[in-house]
Amino acid sequence: AMALFGELWAELPAERRIFCSVLLFSWAVYLWEAFLAHRQRRVYRTTTHVPQELGQIMDSETFEKSRLYQLDKSTFSFWSGLYSEVEGTMILLCGGIPFLWKLSGQISGHAGFGPEYEIIQSLVFLLLATLFSAVTGLPWSLYNTFVIEEKHGFNQQTLGFFFKDAIKKFVVTQCILLPVTSLLLYIIKIGGDYFFIYAWLFTLVVSLVLVTIYADYIAPLFDKFIPLPEGELKQQIETMAKSIDFPLTKVYVVEGSKRSSHSNAYFYGFFKNKRIVLFDTLLEEYSALNKEPTGGEDGENEETKSKTKNKKQGCKNEEVLAVLGHELGHWKLGHTVKNIIISQMNSFLCFFLFAVLIGQKELFAAFGFYDTQPTLIGLMIIFQFIFSPYNEVLSFCLTVLSRRFEFQADAFAKELGKAKDLYSALIKLNKDNLGFPVSDWIFSMWHYSHPPLLERLQALKDAKQE
Repeated sequence: AMALFGELWAELPAERRIFCSVLLFSWAVYLWEAFLAHRQRRVYRTTTHVPQELGQIMDSETFEKSRLYQLDKSTFSFWSGLYSEVEGTMILLCGGIPFLWKLSGQISGHAGFGPEYEIIQSLVFLLLATLFSAVTGLPWSLYNTFVIEEKHGFNQQTLGFFFKDAIKKFVVTQCILLPVTSLLLYIIKIGGDYFFIYAWLFTLVVSLVLVTIYADYIAPLFDKFIPLPEGELKQQIETMAKSIDFPLTKVYVVEGSKRSSHSNAYFYGFFKNKRIVLFDTLLEEYSALNKEPTGGEDGENEETKSKTKNKKQGCKNEEVLAVLGHELGHWKLGHTVKNIIISQMNSFLCFFLFAVLIGQKELFAAFGFYDTQPTLIGLMIIFQFIFSPYNEVLSFCLTVLSRRFEFQADAFAKELGKAKDLYSALIKLNKDNLGFPVSDWIFSMWHYSHPPLLERLQALKDAKQE
């Protein structure tokens, strides 16, 4: 049977073999992910009591809440993933990509731009494709926010706020995506034999610019950023930053509680201009979720819900400092720079291979483009489909590296004398975010960019007891 299949496969035209390989690999990845998710759901279903090793850090009520939350999320992920895979398969089988390209040509033609204006047609194609993706993904996003997150006490948005936010995100995305794409396509067209070098340099500059301006100009379009008020916490943050030569310039608090009660913290900026951003949900003293509802200004109380079911959410100042000690550890240990270098090496390799493959007409024919080879379609085919096996391997390797970096950042916080506070902060954050501390080992190995809670606590335990 295998020999017969091999003969039939060899007789297929090259473009059919390419198309079938892409579909088969896509479904193989989906089935692998579904298998891993099934193993993890079995953990959620069967682990109904707090394991003995967790008895000191998690009460049975929180454990049950987190179990049910993660079970709901996993079930949702299964159905949304199945829909996404079926949708992608139907688009390929029904020729959705060439159909959308022809439709884009007709629209740009009506606007007075003929086939010679390939970049204009590419931008129309991109606009229609992202609009289609936004519309088909909307029901899933609504269900996730207003059913799952609402059910488990995380959603803080009203329906009006949600739609206003979604429209704003779409518009901002197009304002960035369309100009950047048009310039990239132009560079590829005029770049000659070494266009891949210029294209890579362009994407490098764009990524650095976006990282630089994101928190100052883009993020404030969606959330309110306010300077952390003068006080003990700010002084302690500045003192800790100075002790490790972190060039801190500003500390902000972002009103993350307007959309969700999940918490986070991060830093950004290049060279001597670093800023720290703390979500108000991370700070016990500042979290709106710890306060009784009051009338907001400018009708803000009408946009978001006031919930008090997660009383005393967040961390004390000492624990916030420990979390920041971990984050600053990523900077001090060079993790941020290493990730940028890895990303850019990968980007350069992909553009180089794209330059090698772009001339292969079989790649375009495999996806229904027999007479034309548009550059944007080539980018989509090669980066999204042809590189998919490589991307899966790279993703797993980066996940393994990320876990290693997390342990190193924890160890750095430990060296700062923050082991005890980081220990308690990790427990609080796990509770606030309803993280389930028990996981299937294969699922954890493949998916978790952060080590499981118990492994992180065990690494901190010895220093905590000293």
